[in-house]
Amino acid sequence: MIRFAVILPAAGSSTRFGAPRSKLVQNLRGMPVIARAVLPFVQRADTHYVYLAVPPGGAEPEARSADANSLLLSRSGEIWDALRSVPEIATKLGGQVNLVPGGRNRAESVRAALRVVPKDIEWVAIHDAARPLVSQELIDRTLAAAVEHGAAAPALPVSLTIKRAAGPLPAAVQETIPRDQLWALQTPQIVRRDFLLNAFDRCPIPLEQVTDDLQLLEFIGEHAWLVPGDETNLKITTPNDLRLAELLLTH
Repeated sequence: MIRFAVILPAAGSSTRFGAPRSKLVQNLRGMPVIARAVLPFVQRADTHYVYLAVPPGGAEPEARSADANSLLLSRSGEIWDALRSVPEIATKLGGQVNLVPGGRNRAESVRAALRVVPKDIEWVAIHDAARPLVSQELIDRTLAAAVEHGAAAPALPVSLTIKRAAGPLPAAVQETIPRDQLWALQTPQIVRRDFLLNAFDRCPIPLEQVTDDLQLLEFIGEHAWLVPGDETNLKITTPNDLRLAELLLTH
């Protein structure tokens, strides 16, 4: 059986959500958003580890002899409590499911978690912590394509007309981008662990400019494949996204 680890970057500030509490701990039909993102992976026999890259903790030196997860609680307590509120996840905290200190941006958080993935785990899935509606079918077809080709991610066709302009607006239109070859990426993005480590080591631009995991592979000439995404696999960014997710779960 294929064995893989899952990394969920969860160190962001949720500023666009506009609420005093992180969007990841918002209630979504009786379960926190972050728990809904983790649960589909925990339920799989081929998921050996789940790592959540959270804001680094500020525990006092005398606490360093405690459980390693406790070192992160000073700034990540809400996420910890959200995970602990779901019995299927709570029983695996500190074992299959772990918190690790993230970085200043998404790419740094992914790299930090990647470095603690055991060397005998060949495959890594990076999934947005704010995508709570990922299905088993989507994970299955992404994993199958990754195993066949080395890396894969789900994507949806871009349906909007895309204009290039030198912003900020107002600005003159420079061109219309043909959209028949444009795809909007989703997660999980699944890749060989060694491919991704090599890509991070050879990244030619600052990590804060990296917005996508497959982008790193492009820099080193490794191919990644796209599989059909799922419109219900939305990312929670604003309160309206949360309301839409609630409607999708209702129906």
